[in-house]
Amino acid sequence: MMKDKKLTNGRLMPQPGFGTFLTPDGEICVNSVRTAIEKGYKHVDTAAVYGNEKSVGEGIRESGKQREEIFLTSKLWNTERGYDTTLRAFEKTISDLGTDYLDLYLIHWPANRKQFGDKADQLNIDTWRAFERLYEEGCIKSIGVSNFMPHHLEPLLEVANVMPMVDQIEYHPGFMQPETVNYCQQKGIVVQAWSPLGRGSILFDELLTGLAEKYGHTVAQTVIRWVMQHDIVPLVKSVTPSRIEENLQVFDFQISEEDMALIDKMSSSRVGSDPDEATF
Repeated sequence: MMKDKKLTNGRLMPQPGFGTFLTPDGEICVNSVRTAIEKGYKHVDTAAVYGNEKSVGEGIRESGKQREEIFLTSKLWNTERGYDTTLRAFEKTISDLGTDYLDLYLIHWPANRKQFGDKADQLNIDTWRAFERLYEEGCIKSIGVSNFMPHHLEPLLEVANVMPMVDQIEYHPGFMQPETVNYCQQKGIVVQAWSPLGRGSILFDELLTGLAEKYGHTVAQTVIRWVMQHDIVPLVKSVTPSRIEENLQVFDFQISEEDMALIDKMSSSRVGSDPDEATF
């Protein structure tokens, strides 16, 4: 299992990625990002709506690593969809992060029909046009989406000049979104998993605790490995130094096909919002 995942434009995305969702702005965020990089993470994921981009940027700088050594992702928030507003939002994001480019920029959520009716698809397309411009200008090295399902992607792909390279979706044992995963992988779109641990809801599952013991790893490590063996890039988050380090130690074992199938059969539900029902 390679630590880097190649995108369709040839750029390499390190895995697993270090997530910062719900990491409070300030010292906690700065310290967790710095610690993650010092422990070996090369991929940091944030978003404008997380409210911690300034601290993420500071954590990267305090790590002592050169900017080009870190794969940095952020996301456009829903209130900034549209061509001109996207361009302005991007400028604020890179200013807050203290960088002059992003390695990956994502549309955080698709505009949906519940909120925008028959204008939803065009709003996604207008936003994507701005992404394409920023990509062509070299301000963003790779572009993609988040929480898009096939019916959100199809209208965009019909007119896109640059194909999305990534779709970041909720993905964890019991909630695997096979239709979206299969669609993306057939199109060459790399799938990232947010909340691969189900926001902690699966850490005490009897099956997973048994398998973790079998493989001599933690439940978190076992699930992160399971995600990667499905050819999906996990985004893992912690502010605890020992767990930050643990979550990166997933390259020294392989889950058997039989045990992969057992995890695949688990049943769970969303821990986040349904992209078709979101009104935020």
